[in-house]
Amino acid sequence: MQHNTSQGLFKIDCGDLYLQEFSIEDAYHIYRISNQPEIYHFLPDWKSTKEQRLDWVTNYEIPANKVFLEAAANNTDIGDHFLKLGVFIKETDEFIGWCCTGIKEELPAPNREIMYAISNEFQGKGYATKAAVVLIDYLFSHTNVEILNAVALINNVSSHKVIEKCKFSYNGQQTIENEGYNHYILNKSEWKKKR
Repeated sequence: MQHNTSQGLFKIDCGDLYLQEFSIEDAYHIYRISNQPEIYHFLPDWKSTKEQRLDWVTNYEIPANKVFLEAAANNTDIGDHFLKLGVFIKETDEFIGWCCTGIKEELPAPNREIMYAISNEFQGKGYATKAAVVLIDYLFSHTNVEILNAVALINNVSSHKVIEKCKFSYNGQQTIENEGYNHYILNKSEWKKKR
């Protein structure tokens, strides 16, 4: 299911897609996608300049991924570490989005979430669902995670569909930074039953 590439990058196969830990080469693609109106409307914190994104990928996201992956490999206890994976089309190696996990501080504990974004030209093809399912499976199979959260702005209909296809259960509304979100939860035990 997962392995390291020739560059030593963590990678998970998803059939016609693969997830791979961020590399410096991904910074421009993350910048480009995060500045698409369809993306920054729902994920404003991801919007950046090229220079900011390169700095964040190089100095924060890549090192954070290494810490997460080391913790997962050594004892499955990932603590509050973050993992940010690019979503790629396998046939062309094209970077089309990301699928990530980390702590959502605005939620009550346990507050590990998954989140995702797919470039506008690749939306509506099931790629976000496929990437999220594979990340969920990895987290429940290879780490100590027992509960996952997902949140989506109330008007983000596409994201709600992805979350529901991933077998999350609706857990009410949450206000985060003065915005209304639908909050969903997925328990490891439920995931195993629904697979």
